[in-house]
Amino acid sequence: MPDATPEQSAGATVDLEAAADQAIEACGGDLRATIVALIVANSMLERELADVYANTSHGYLRGRRALQREGNSS
Repeated sequence: MPDATPEQSAGATVDLEAAADQAIEACGGDLRATIVALIVANSMLERELADVYANTSHGYLRGRRALQREGNSS
C-alpha cells in the first residue's frame, strides 16, 4: 500500500481529533471516564472479533488468524 500523502495524513489527524472531542464530550468532559469507556468499547470489539474467528471455518481463513495478544486467553 502506498504511503499516505500529507493531505491524507492531515485529514486523518483532523478526523481523529474530532472523534476524540466527541468521546470526551459524550463523557461530560471527564477524561478518566472517556478512557474507561474506550477501554470497555475496545474489549467488546476484541470479544466480537474472537467470536467471528471462532465461527469462521479454518478452510475459509486458509489457516490465517490475527496474532493473539500476550496474556489474552480468549
